[in-house]
Amino acid sequence: MAKQKTGTETKEFQAEVKKLLDIVIHSLYTERDIFIRELISNAADALEKFRHQSLLEEKVFDSHVPLEITIDVDAENHTLTIADTGIGMTREELEANLGTIAHSGSNTFLAELAEAAKNDVSLIGQFGVGFYSVFMAGKRVRVLTRSYRPDAEGYEWASDGSGSYTLTPEEGLRRGTRIIVELKDDAHEFANEDKIKQVIKQYSNFAPFPILVKGEKVNTVQALWKRSKKEIKEEEYTEFYRFIGNAFDDPRFRLHFTADAPLAINAILFVPGENIERLGFGRTKPGVNLYCQKVLIEQHSENILPEWLRFLKGIVDSEDLPLNISRQALQDSALVAKLRQVLTKRFLKFLAEQAKEDAAKYDKFFTEFGIYLKEGATMDFAYRDEIAGLLRFESSKSETGSLTSLADYVERMADGQEEIYYINGPSRPAAEAGPYVEAFRKRDIEIIFTLEPIDDFVMSHLGEFDGKKLVSADRADLDLSTIKSQDAAGEKEAEAALEPEVATSLTAWIKKTLGERVKEVIVSKRLVDSPAIIVNPDGYMTSTMERVMQAARLEKGEQLPSVGGKNLEINSGHPLIRQLSILRGTDEAFAGDVIEQVFDNALIQAGLMVDPRRMVERSYKILERATKK
Repeated sequence: MAKQKTGTETKEFQAEVKKLLDIVIHSLYTERDIFIRELISNAADALEKFRHQSLLEEKVFDSHVPLEITIDVDAENHTLTIADTGIGMTREELEANLGTIAHSGSNTFLAELAEAAKNDVSLIGQFGVGFYSVFMAGKRVRVLTRSYRPDAEGYEWASDGSGSYTLTPEEGLRRGTRIIVELKDDAHEFANEDKIKQVIKQYSNFAPFPILVKGEKVNTVQALWKRSKKEIKEEEYTEFYRFIGNAFDDPRFRLHFTADAPLAINAILFVPGENIERLGFGRTKPGVNLYCQKVLIEQHSENILPEWLRFLKGIVDSEDLPLNISRQALQDSALVAKLRQVLTKRFLKFLAEQAKEDAAKYDKFFTEFGIYLKEGATMDFAYRDEIAGLLRFESSKSETGSLTSLADYVERMADGQEEIYYINGPSRPAAEAGPYVEAFRKRDIEIIFTLEPIDDFVMSHLGEFDGKKLVSADRADLDLSTIKSQDAAGEKEAEAALEPEVATSLTAWIKKTLGERVKEVIVSKRLVDSPAIIVNPDGYMTSTMERVMQAARLEKGEQLPSVGGKNLEINSGHPLIRQLSILRGTDEAFAGDVIEQVFDNALIQAGLMVDPRRMVERSYKILERATKK
């Protein structure tokens, strides 16, 4: 046992401190690296306090010493030393800060802390509590300190974290605090210079004072979010984006904003140049880090932005967030929810501003990242209206490859039009060639092309935009009669259509022939060039949704259910339907094959799957009949 120095006084820890040490060392912290962050954070606080105090007092000790944090490692003796030139501590402050818990109702505090550790939930920290995390890695800790006051004396505080500590006068100390950690046998990695640098860059890279490891400054990247936007150059933003996002491209958009209410927030958010999910690199992890006063609280936070904004990279620093006991979780969930709401609304507002300022640039962004906004529209009702205004689609009034907004569509709506119409297809040419757009083309009504499977889910979740319902063109109850036709095609079709009683007889026969595969067979009011279409009587379930569900079942190896519950609309003016009406009276069996083929063709045009073997056999049978003289 080492001989005690002259003047050394041994003191017992306050009872609550013993309990605190046991909780912190064995239960609270899940990562040992955290103790370095805590010590650096305390050192930065001490430096900031000295800087403030030196402005108020004429005389301070060691006024010429630069404000910095130095870290040294000794791999041979397994020690780690962290020193600062901050405000330092007097003997009384040492005893108060490191020997007791400066907390009213400390027993209640410890009970809550123990419960938090058990449930992996953290509470707000108090000064000095973070220091005790050093005993996770240290078997013995020495704190040598001297206050900034000119007449102050130096002292050494030492303990093995068990039941007591010693206080000893120490001559020759400079202003500030030096902590010497004698590492436990299983913590020798913290005497490795590269390990220390890695921890600093991860947790303390934006500390407001230089951090020197064996004389080399490690925290080289500035905390841009604390600087005025006017003084930051574009290349600085790009460099910061590449550092914080571990990226190599240039950011597509950048939002740098400061807010004082309802929360104090400093944030820089970047939209990357590329969407790595589209490149096949798997699901993106959240890329925004949460800081409090430049200290990392949560890396790649899953709490401060909704999941559908996971493509963003950057930082958020809020002084209003309470630093918890371990700084590994956030205490006030209501406060975090408010932060998430403020950030999300601000970013969506930013996107709206960009879309208005440079529509072409925004459209390129939407082509790359629009899938995330669509995801948000289907899963986050709170931001439905904001997201709806940001969506972009191709439409029959836009050029191929060009996008339009729902707001632009509403401005172009025809007289008498009260609904926004859309139709899904695997591509624009396929959608344009389909039977569902014939009535819209005839009346010159704009129709939106939804070309991705998620689009119909988005439209269904939105329900409406600007008071106008969003309606799929394959709905059974579609009625365009209130929108005036632009030509006489409608009258010509009416003249060529079957007589009402003949059409009624034909639809009844088709329903009997197809049986349970159709719910109803009706004469269409919308078809122009096609003989028939499949429509959904269910206003919610579109053909696109059904295609997605069919694909999901096939992927799972499940058998497809028989197609049923659809409505079949026939064009009673189409030559094929007129001939079918005659054929069923002369060769009902063959007429049955024809209507089966028409039905399968309509299913294919709706994007739904059919039994190919039966369809091929039937088509050959029809062709054979057609080629007979």
